[in-house]
Amino acid sequence: MDFENSALKGTDFNWPGVHEVYHGKVRDVYFLDERLVIVATDRISAFDYILPRPIPFKGQVLNQIAAYFLRATKDIVPNWLEATPDPNVSIGTKAVAYPVEMVIRGYLSGHAWRIYKSGERIICGVRMPEGMKENDPFPTPIITPTTKAAVGHDTDISKEEILSQHIVSEEDWNSLESFTHKLFQRGTEMALERGLILVDTKYEFGKADDKIILIDEIHTPDSSRYFYNEGYTERQDKGEQQTQLSKEFVREWLMANGFQGLEGQQMPFMDDAFIMEVSARYIQLYELITGQTFNKADVSQIESRIYNNVLSYLNILK
Repeated sequence: MDFENSALKGTDFNWPGVHEVYHGKVRDVYFLDERLVIVATDRISAFDYILPRPIPFKGQVLNQIAAYFLRATKDIVPNWLEATPDPNVSIGTKAVAYPVEMVIRGYLSGHAWRIYKSGERIICGVRMPEGMKENDPFPTPIITPTTKAAVGHDTDISKEEILSQHIVSEEDWNSLESFTHKLFQRGTEMALERGLILVDTKYEFGKADDKIILIDEIHTPDSSRYFYNEGYTERQDKGEQQTQLSKEFVREWLMANGFQGLEGQQMPFMDDAFIMEVSARYIQLYELITGQTFNKADVSQIESRIYNNVLSYLNILK
């Protein structure tokens, strides 16, 4: 596969009505008067660095999983999504985002485990029980918010700090907390139906017309961690690693190759074989979590395809 031409590393579209563009780590956001056009590129990030090579079909996977779950949870909380006119594109309502991410964890994994392993027992103001092993379930899911950083690392923050610093009002916080638990419960149930465990994830919210809505992606491998349910208990009992369906394996590969985003560290080279492995894992998760066959979009002229599909949709709105 010709990675350079078949994967979408970046965009620079000029649709009518666009007055601002924001290039995130993975998504490029085009601002219209009342709507956002969000293009899921094939970029991949880890440790808050964008890796040098894109992953074919990753953007399509993320966009379609996010749309699948947004549609499946709109009875819990309204969300921003209006349409998906292209496999890599979502269009929807513009909102004023809360400057916090609602991270919720059902299991002691990833960042929480690294803190726990160091001897700490408090994360974001929440006390974790003694005697836990990596990937054990918490008695009940815990919310560990982070502040949303425009550049660099997001920062852990407690509910108490959020309220005392007036980052979010107490009334709105109570709603965000409730929505987060309900969304995680729905995601957990949907994952179990497909033989998976939703380990942890994050949600972002905003306000539009003075109402709280769910924004951004949900339950994708970029924002979530999944385990296989079958054999989970046996692996825990034996002290074996759980098989993950998330991009944690990319972080682990980077760490094994001497990179954690720290000063002076060199980004390791990602060869074609590794790129294809990452792509295959994203496609595998799509098929597992949705129960649908992943249909690879035509990527021979990916930028023209996206531009024309979005333009056609915007013309219909006129």
